[in-house]
Amino acid sequence: MKRIVDANFNRSTEALRVLEEISRFLLDDKEISEQLKTMRHRLNSIQETDYSELLAARDTENDIGTDIQNPDSRSSIETVFKANIKRLQQSLRVLAEYDNNALYEDLRYKTYTLEKIMWDKLKDKYNKLMLASRRLYLVTNSDLFAEEDEFLDAVASALAGGVDMVQLREKTMPANKIIELGKKIKLLCAEYGAVFIVNDRADIAYVLEADGVHLGQDDMDIASARKILGSNAIIGISTHAPEQALKAAADGADYIGAGPVFSTPTKPDRASVGLDYIRWVSENISVPAFAIGGIDFSNVKKVTEAGAERIAVVRAVMNAKNPGEAAQKIRQLL
Repeated sequence: MKRIVDANFNRSTEALRVLEEISRFLLDDKEISEQLKTMRHRLNSIQETDYSELLAARDTENDIGTDIQNPDSRSSIETVFKANIKRLQQSLRVLAEYDNNALYEDLRYKTYTLEKIMWDKLKDKYNKLMLASRRLYLVTNSDLFAEEDEFLDAVASALAGGVDMVQLREKTMPANKIIELGKKIKLLCAEYGAVFIVNDRADIAYVLEADGVHLGQDDMDIASARKILGSNAIIGISTHAPEQALKAAADGADYIGAGPVFSTPTKPDRASVGLDYIRWVSENISVPAFAIGGIDFSNVKKVTEAGAERIAVVRAVMNAKNPGEAAQKIRQLL
């Protein structure tokens, strides 16, 4: 029993240290950092009481658990937080079962409140940080495929090839079907650590618990979308001219789409804005901007030379024989 107690003391204090560093260095939250530090010290004080006995019971060399591999990957600060808050709660539960001290249950219930507070703060900051590293944005169109499985395979291949943001854009599909398809796309995005965005429909984004919504110029305003999705949601908006880009940034858009750069069948009724608009955006707009519209492997270099650091694609990847290879080739030029 002492080995179990020793192992879970170590797990809980290690998890607390990881959470404390997140609160201190990422969230810059003094109050939460102090709470976590106090919890860690309270646990350490109990451990010190039985330190010699616990140390004597420890047998790391013969512990069969040390060779068991963790199947989970820590691909982001988000997954690190989730893993360690759950690790803390679980180890405190084990301690409460094996060591009769009311402190463990008291601390465990405190972690449930802290989990919600930290998650809300982390999502707000993480979403903004997360966007900073995104470069290749895939906009879906399942109409290009005869079968849903073929479509999903193409999205998965694109994600494996370097797409790090996916927008579910299904203009002709009924809402219930979009939700069904969205659940599958969301799982794929989670598997590859990609951002999942829903086009136009803030209500569907809410139901799917997507990372955010992408709005057009004729859709609801950003403030209304935030009322539905909350302050932590990522909200992007399409822009086609400098005044629209300036307004989007002033209204609190987390990113903008800039285009269409070239003529595209995805937007047959909209004239292309050309590379001059991309140059203007790169020089005047501080929020992340994705150049979009008719961009493919043959012209992406022109777009990046105009100042674009991020692009969004539809057919260049979805229509490719191998979406993964197409995504990889484009990604290498960004």
